[in-house]
Amino acid sequence: MNARLETGHVVLVHGAWADGSCWSNIILPLRRHGLHVTTAPIPLTSLTDDASALQRVIDRTTGPVILVGHAYAGAVIAAAHNDRVKSLVYVAALAPDEGETVADVFYRTAPHPEAPHLQPDDHGVIWMPEEGFVRAVAHRASPDQLVVMAAVQRPIAVQCIQEKAPAPAWKGTPSWYLLAEEDRMILPETQRFMAERMGATIRSHNVDHTPMYSASDLVVDVILAAVRETHSRQAKLREPVCK
Repeated sequence: MNARLETGHVVLVHGAWADGSCWSNIILPLRRHGLHVTTAPIPLTSLTDDASALQRVIDRTTGPVILVGHAYAGAVIAAAHNDRVKSLVYVAALAPDEGETVADVFYRTAPHPEAPHLQPDDHGVIWMPEEGFVRAVAHRASPDQLVVMAAVQRPIAVQCIQEKAPAPAWKGTPSWYLLAEEDRMILPETQRFMAERMGATIRSHNVDHTPMYSASDLVVDVILAAVRETHSRQAKLREPVCK
């Protein structure tokens, strides 16, 4: 479907070891559908800090908002409560419940054999080794993409994964979940557990942890599905009530 949607504002939120450039293959296709698109730069210093940074980006938008989060950012989009947020889209993302930490859901099963063993440095932040991108974060990405990902990465503070999550927005907001069946960072069974728990509309595909690089069309399709459903719901709310 190529019809221009021209409704709402899509806010894309990056996860750990990334910045807004991870959405570079997603932005233009969404714009071609007439959508407003913004990437939210989050500091990766704590869940509270990151949710506050996202709130500031939402404040710059108008109209209904669709939040899209990758990986760690799933926790962030659920912590940023705003009445204009009408849908949540999770791309191989983490979704802790109230009182849980990101670490609780991330480590609920044994890690994949290819997953890197990560430790914080002396500054309390965690970096991803270049081999970690190659073997686990984006094992389907091109060699050039992997080089860029490692070069632009931003570390995540330990506090981000140890802070307890507030009541998540997904308990009252329609959600979509792109489940990555080849994910080596967040195992597929963990993703399915979270997606089913939140009652999300699940789209399961044979993709790696970072499909924005290797399967961007699928990511765009899931976002557009959420946008269309949001548009339909908003249109019904505007219909006059017959007496």
